[in-house]
Amino acid sequence: MIAAGSWGAAFTRAFITDHRYLAYLGGLKTTALISVFAIILGILIGLVVAVGKVSAKGNRKLWLIGVICNIYTTVIRGTPVMVQLLIIYNLIFTSRNTNEIVVGAVCFGINSGAYVAEIIRAGLESVDRGQMEAGRSLGFSYLQSMRLIIVPQAVKNILPALGNELITLIKETSVAGVIAVTDLTKAAQYVGSVTFDILTPLFIAALTYLVIVLILTRLLKALEGRMSRSDRY
Repeated sequence: MIAAGSWGAAFTRAFITDHRYLAYLGGLKTTALISVFAIILGILIGLVVAVGKVSAKGNRKLWLIGVICNIYTTVIRGTPVMVQLLIIYNLIFTSRNTNEIVVGAVCFGINSGAYVAEIIRAGLESVDRGQMEAGRSLGFSYLQSMRLIIVPQAVKNILPALGNELITLIKETSVAGVIAVTDLTKAAQYVGSVTFDILTPLFIAALTYLVIVLILTRLLKALEGRMSRSDRY
């Protein structure tokens, strides 16, 4: 353990000495890139799966699509993300030259897609069924009605939940080190192995995650407030 009076010296060794802050910045950049690309991939996967599940409900012709989508969400949501990372990495990314950001983004994107799918599905089902009937009566096909009428209304309802998924995803990337991704947590572990003080770098990483989450939470609350005001006018 580090004595109370030596925290300043421990912080200096873990963050300042030999420009070790660059390791944290590099790890933070990797974490940010993985999170952004993963949430984009997750939204794309989630949108396809959600539309598939909603479309298959009550439609016997699309029963197989519904089964596949249900299996995907059940398996992904029912297994640990670390196990998924190891399986996906060893199934798909076996080359040593594979970009670590691509690896992390794909792994976490597939994981996030299952949760985003349920968020979008709930948003789609929250839109009054009469909206779909109105679109079909105007001559739109099912997909056109979904794209032009239903989805735009659902997006407004699910934005806060999607923001929370992004926050969760950022924190979940802390386990990316198991597949050799040098994210923020892995960078902290590296610094700890050099300074022989693992706690201080981990505290620095934890504080960084906390600051990011607080900023994103504040932005989400501002967005929700703005959306609430727009509903009143």
